[in-house]
Amino acid sequence: MDLLEHQARDLFAAHGVPVPRGRVAATPDEARAAAVDLGGAVVVKAQVKTGGRGKAGGVKLAAGPDDAARIADEILGMDLKGHRVHRVLVTEASDIADEYYVSYLLDRADRTFLAMASAAGGMDIEEVAATRPEALVKVPIDLRVGVDLVRARRIAAAARLPVEAAGVLVRLWDVFTAEDATLVEVNPLARTRGGEIVALDGKVTLDDNAAFRHPGHRAFAEADTGDPLEQQAAEQGLNYVKLDGDIGVIGNGAGLVMSTLDVVAAAAQDAGAVGPANFLDIGGGASAEIMSAGLGVILGDPAVRSVFVNVFGGITACDAVADGIVKALALLGDRATKPLVVRLDGNNVAEGRRILDEAAHPLVTVVATMDDAAREAAKLAAGTEG
Repeated sequence: MDLLEHQARDLFAAHGVPVPRGRVAATPDEARAAAVDLGGAVVVKAQVKTGGRGKAGGVKLAAGPDDAARIADEILGMDLKGHRVHRVLVTEASDIADEYYVSYLLDRADRTFLAMASAAGGMDIEEVAATRPEALVKVPIDLRVGVDLVRARRIAAAARLPVEAAGVLVRLWDVFTAEDATLVEVNPLARTRGGEIVALDGKVTLDDNAAFRHPGHRAFAEADTGDPLEQQAAEQGLNYVKLDGDIGVIGNGAGLVMSTLDVVAAAAQDAGAVGPANFLDIGGGASAEIMSAGLGVILGDPAVRSVFVNVFGGITACDAVADGIVKALALLGDRATKPLVVRLDGNNVAEGRRILDEAAHPLVTVVATMDDAAREAAKLAAGTEG
């Protein structure tokens, strides 16, 4: 689970990592009140789970309360890389002398944990890694040993960070391990002109597999005011991502769904449709109930004009998928008004097609191949069918 910045900030503060004072606001008036409480200049920051907010106009300095309200009004409701801004974080402005980058992450490739640090903070770390790789220090961390003050000082020295940053590195490691995170990142970690080391931004990814050890983490998901369809899907255990198109996509297996998105995008371009409206993987062992839940989410998206169900039967047999489609449409009743194009292949395909043919639902069209099905779904979305 990826956290919003203000959630990461709260975790940092709980583990003793210095952070600027701040408050979350959902309206311009709340942003004004936050600025009054904080006093002086403040920074208004869009709370979305994506990088590059500053370049996109989602992070701005405000001179005072009225300016904070005006800027919040501009940022709230913005679309930043497909993420709608529902809240802003208002923090006190810092008098920055230097900016650094630090992170801990799970290095899956080398099956270890990694500390990364750089004196070139405040900019895209990917750009630093690509253009100045020598400026980004990477230090493997043995989980059995961890990061104590001695090791933190070595990391700081290697990255040319001030020695005062070592204490913060120890506390960030505590966040990483105590909260079962797979990523803890601060960019920038700043040194103020008064000599303080402060985490001015934060990015944290928590390991969902360890959620049973952290009942408090549930509040992070519940407080997320992101896309309601993504929240609905998450509540039902679906692997769903909202996109900007008009053709709903359901498949079993991430690789198949990604391939389907590419085929649908090409077909949409030819037909005059927009493109894929979502990523939805019902998984390798999905039941009819999962299929029904997925259709319910996609058909609830007002942007969707047609749906492409693309399933290769393996663990998930085609007859179970077909049964899920029939059940979902029966459950939705009059709320189901969008055409479905279904391509089934693999395990029990004949029985799956028989179930759909027997149901003879007016919204369902069964097509034999992936390419032909994508073209059919695109035509339906574009209104050019027939």
